[in-house]
Amino acid sequence: MKLTGEDVRAFVLSLPETAEQFAWGMPIFKVAGRLFLTLPEEETSMAVRCPIIDRDELVQAEPAKFWIADHEAGNAWVRVRLAALDDRAEMTAIITDSWQLAAPRALLEQGER
Repeated sequence: MKLTGEDVRAFVLSLPETAEQFAWGMPIFKVAGRLFLTLPEEETSMAVRCPIIDRDELVQAEPAKFWIADHEAGNAWVRVRLAALDDRAEMTAIITDSWQLAAPRALLEQGER
């Protein structure tokens, strides 16, 4: 199954308080005004929040799937090649993790009720 930017967009927009905008020549997605995902490279990849230590481990373990853009090297972001994802479940797990890293605590606590 080849995942696309439209697959990413459909799932992202199903998450609470998420909005799509356009910046830096690409679609970007925010939760409660906080950036958590972009669709660069003509929507063939996604950039997501990821703690730097985890990001570095992902890139070392699966360099065909994950990489770090030069301008994001000092930030907690990782790029993900959509065509390299195993399935929709992997895509949604990665997106959900990024969303949770950006979402305000109050929003996360609402989901726990």
